[in-house]
Amino acid sequence: MAPMGIRLSPLGLAVFCLLGLGVLYHLYSGFLAGRLALFVLGDQAERAGPGGPDAAPGSLPEGTVDLRELLAVSVLAAVKGGEEVKRVRESNALNEKAKGKTREGAEEKMTSGDVLSNRKMFYLLKDAFPSVQINTEEHIDAPDKEAISWDRSIPEDIKKIIQPKKVPAESVTVWIDPLDATQEYTEDLRQYVTTMVCVAVNGEPVIGVIHKPFSAYTVWAMVNGGSNVKARSSYNEKTPRIIVSRSHAGKVEQVARQTFGNKTVIIPAGGAGYKVLALLEVSDKKQEKADVYIHVTYIKKWDICAGNAVLKALGGHMTTLTGEEISYTGSDGNDGGLLASINVNHKALVDKLPDLEKASHK
Repeated sequence: MAPMGIRLSPLGLAVFCLLGLGVLYHLYSGFLAGRLALFVLGDQAERAGPGGPDAAPGSLPEGTVDLRELLAVSVLAAVKGGEEVKRVRESNALNEKAKGKTREGAEEKMTSGDVLSNRKMFYLLKDAFPSVQINTEEHIDAPDKEAISWDRSIPEDIKKIIQPKKVPAESVTVWIDPLDATQEYTEDLRQYVTTMVCVAVNGEPVIGVIHKPFSAYTVWAMVNGGSNVKARSSYNEKTPRIIVSRSHAGKVEQVARQTFGNKTVIIPAGGAGYKVLALLEVSDKKQEKADVYIHVTYIKKWDICAGNAVLKALGGHMTTLTGEEISYTGSDGNDGGLLASINVNHKALVDKLPDLEKASHK
């Protein structure tokens, strides 16, 4: 029997040819798409580079941190710490203890609010940036490690203002104050209480966060970056309102009145964070307003670093009483007193108040 042949009708032949052309077209299209994808990805990689502006959070080169990310997690840490501070105060479970005396002989207090806020803030920052040095007011016990993580999201208000900025991790020091104004906290003077985070780069304060737990108000700023707060439109240099520590008001009052006259107003207040906010334009109705902030005794750096960064970002100043810049490396305290101002001639203030520097050593 003769082998059977395959015959294609003219219509079948046309269909066969069309199918073949379709397969070739799809193969060629896939090849072009692949080449285009490689080109786009290569271009993105070249623009972004390792840790470049288009890089995803957490994908920075080893040993590098992004200050915008550090600002975002610092704000979150201050808020989370503030939640603990508020919860403890409202439940009246302070468990108040004495933890020593200040150089002036005053008793320093510690509460559960200090401890729990400190734990929350420290471990949140440490989990997000394990290679960064963190200095905090309260002692951290390893068995009490808090399991808390940052989801790497950056709030929209920070995204709109702050650009990414990479710095070596070894140049960064974070200062945490988990509860500023503990004395006032125990007295239930809630308006003075803040939680604060500061980031210093090579000893210079560049990020400041001040959070008021009982009014849910947060101020943040980055030097040469931006802020969510502004300086007030006017300040009085001739007869300034001077905000000072409640425990040292008398030392400042006499010199201030001799310098600026009897109309000078002295405002005793608690908490370094509260006093810095007094120099700014804030919406918190319980916040007093002042033109100058003066402190005449030794003060810890976690008390003042955040305020220093905020003022510096807004064009203000925080120095020792002799006008020297404060370095946020080395020891945890500042011996030279404190003079803080904004939108006034800071050097003129330093020159006008020479006797305050002497008062700081009495």
